[in-house]
Amino acid sequence: MAHKHGHGRERIQFANTEDKQEFSKYPTKAGRRSLSRSISQSSTDSYSSAASYTDSSDDETSPRDKAQVNTNGSSDFCVKNIKQAEFGRREIEIAEQDMSALISLRKRAQGEKPLSGAKIVGCTHITAQTAVLIETLVALGAQCRWTACNIYSTQNEVAAALAEIGVSVFAWKGESEDDFWWCIDRCVNTEGWQANMILDDGGDLTHWVYKKYPSVFKKVRGIVEESVTGVHRLYQLSKAGKLCVPAMNVNDSVTKQKFDNLYCCRESILDGLKRTTDIMFGGKQVVVCGYGEVGKGCCTALKALGAIVCITEIDPICALQACMDGFRVVKLSEVIRQMDVVITCTGNKNVVTREQLDRMKNGCIVCNMGHSNTEIDVASLRSPELTWERVRSQVDHIIWPDGKRVVLLAEGRLLNLSCSTVPTFVLSITATTQALALIELFNAPEGRYKQDVYLLPKKMDEYVASLHLPNFDAHLTELSDEQAKYMGLNKNGPFKPNYYRY
Repeated sequence: MAHKHGHGRERIQFANTEDKQEFSKYPTKAGRRSLSRSISQSSTDSYSSAASYTDSSDDETSPRDKAQVNTNGSSDFCVKNIKQAEFGRREIEIAEQDMSALISLRKRAQGEKPLSGAKIVGCTHITAQTAVLIETLVALGAQCRWTACNIYSTQNEVAAALAEIGVSVFAWKGESEDDFWWCIDRCVNTEGWQANMILDDGGDLTHWVYKKYPSVFKKVRGIVEESVTGVHRLYQLSKAGKLCVPAMNVNDSVTKQKFDNLYCCRESILDGLKRTTDIMFGGKQVVVCGYGEVGKGCCTALKALGAIVCITEIDPICALQACMDGFRVVKLSEVIRQMDVVITCTGNKNVVTREQLDRMKNGCIVCNMGHSNTEIDVASLRSPELTWERVRSQVDHIIWPDGKRVVLLAEGRLLNLSCSTVPTFVLSITATTQALALIELFNAPEGRYKQDVYLLPKKMDEYVASLHLPNFDAHLTELSDEQAKYMGLNKNGPFKPNYYRY
């Protein structure tokens, strides 16, 4: 089963206003979004684990202690095993099939090399899909140093393939907390090379540079951040007047948000639940906490399979939308006894409390689709009177003294990252948006962007969408001059005002 892990991207609808997200404090607990696979277990576990060669190395030496060189004699990288590069190359070629937009961007811009002179330091999931992005940036003239934003999501063979073509990659699957920061440090702190662009997912790299190497920001032209959590941290910096370079929030660009949150979760929620529990959805009572983009996607899919879905929501606008879509809006404590499945996607904390877990019925499945693992109070379940039983990878039965079992998936971490895959097509949208944001910030004339957080210009958002239309053989209608004048638009866009909500 060549299922892939950890390709997914963050999905939360609401700003995460927890104090712990401030930059001054350590933002990561085991990588803040670690995908909860204990390392010893993932190296032996074949159930839905990434293609077999990723985990089958019995070699337990830390990659930090190994001296490896690629075929060009360079050793400026640190991966699990450089010999897996050929496998990784195949993975990347498969991903390219579904990422035609990036490839066409590569072809269109290869001549003019818009990133020539760019020195990009990046911190994202390292998967076949991000490899296509990194290689596109290299083809457009950039030099890249890369590290993982997640201690579990790296595909070792892909990291090896990147190291082989000369990208300085520092990442492997199953890093420790210490390795995680060491890798980030090696990316930023290197002799005779100074980054001038940052691509971040989750804000850990930006945090590290602020803490350790603030002088780097003298050279940096901009930061591109793609996760809700990271964007939230950038806005906090900006509010405190500490943001000293322009930053581009690609998380909230329309195309990426709809795809990553709504369309992607609509597919991956069922995938994650089926793979872990083989549940039949027809007639099941399901409660979804939060009716933002992710919640909407989950509910559409569950309803289509005949589940009886109700919603919890704090926001009257989202609650009204849920009512109009035919869902009951309830308080969790009113319905918790009857529920077969509880899904959280609020981006908040303590949405499902120990008291509610105590009242659940036998066999209730609990999982989280929000970005951080704070939504379900998992810590309260690690108490002496409850027994934890690992049933299969990512599935725990928690047994109460009276014999009641609750099924907890991925220890309350992001379900679709830990237990299933995210379609390559969705990641193609994200990666194209990131590439265009980097090009925009790197080439912007002095003064276009101040020291603040910006959204991707709408023109570029439309360009990302148009690059993906050939996949569907879709044909756009063009405005006539007369129509364009009547609407007060440019024939080539942007077609909507900035305040338009899609």
